[in-house]
Amino acid sequence: MTGVTTTYKRETSTYASDAEALLIGIDLGTSRSGVAAANGQHKIVESYVGWPKDAVSLRHMKKTIVFGKEAVENRLSLRLYRPLEKGVLKCSLQDEVYNEAAEGTIGNKEAARELIRYLTNVTEPERDQKVYGVVGVPAQASIKSKQALLEAAKGSMDAVMLVSQPFAVAYGLGLLDGSIIIDIGAGTTDICRMHGAMPDDGDQISLDIAGDRVDEKFGELLHERYPDAQFTLNMIRKIKERYAFVTGEVERVKVTLPCNGRPTEYDVTDELKAACEIIIEPTCEALQKLIGSFDPEFQDRLKSNIVISGGGSQIVGLATRIQELMKDFGNVHVVAVEDPLYSGADGALNLALDMPDEYWQRIS
Repeated sequence: MTGVTTTYKRETSTYASDAEALLIGIDLGTSRSGVAAANGQHKIVESYVGWPKDAVSLRHMKKTIVFGKEAVENRLSLRLYRPLEKGVLKCSLQDEVYNEAAEGTIGNKEAARELIRYLTNVTEPERDQKVYGVVGVPAQASIKSKQALLEAAKGSMDAVMLVSQPFAVAYGLGLLDGSIIIDIGAGTTDICRMHGAMPDDGDQISLDIAGDRVDEKFGELLHERYPDAQFTLNMIRKIKERYAFVTGEVERVKVTLPCNGRPTEYDVTDELKAACEIIIEPTCEALQKLIGSFDPEFQDRLKSNIVISGGGSQIVGLATRIQELMKDFGNVHVVAVEDPLYSGADGALNLALDMPDEYWQRIS
């Protein structure tokens, strides 16, 4: 809904003070999160939250909490959190005990709460205006994970609806019947078939092979070939995001990395391609399962309308490779979304705009 500039108003409501609530859609991701609001605000932020380590760090940062790219770039001065893992809140007892013992009351739950607050605030709701948000989460997020996210949203939003990320994408694209969405994020690859109704558990598959696993594999392969090269996960993630590919004619990917402090050029083409390819086989297996278990009269409709979304959709040649490997299934057509950054958030906003009052879960 890019370009929408009016605040949603209900004609009737049992909650009079909610009649002019600002509606927003959030694509809550492990690596990046996006928000789109009915007042026209859009924002993408890296899913990092940081607090200054000490008085010196506070003086340097000149703020008590830092988000996104700024947090990553200043991580040596911060207690840095990436509160989402595989798209859901890190809320294990071990994580919280460690963080509380080492860093006071700050933990992943607090970081997630602040991230959601930040995403809500950047939409610039009016003073005392209530905020209703549709939040996209991984397709098979557990009840416990969803409850943790609802708790994290308290104080930022007044009502929430949690939906699967691929469903939000499908809703925004108008692909609610006879399609399959493959949403490739950092933590999970979520695959969902759409058939004109809300998808249930049998319509959705979540894989933990996604962007983070590609980064890890890329790092492993680079270390094997160039043991003296120095790099961080953040450095190779940036290389992947700029050059990722799995097929097609591409120039050799040559990058400069330190070697004992000296800038050195390395050819990382083969390692990058091999790392990106780890997504393909499990994705095709999931597609085959969702197609093969569907009503046989409608399988052709699914096969002809497969869409890749999320950050992974930017891997050059990915749609082509998946389509080629699925050719035994007949007329398979796979494309990537035109807007990988905002397709999830815009879809969630569209859903919020259409959502009947009784479907909202009030959390304030």
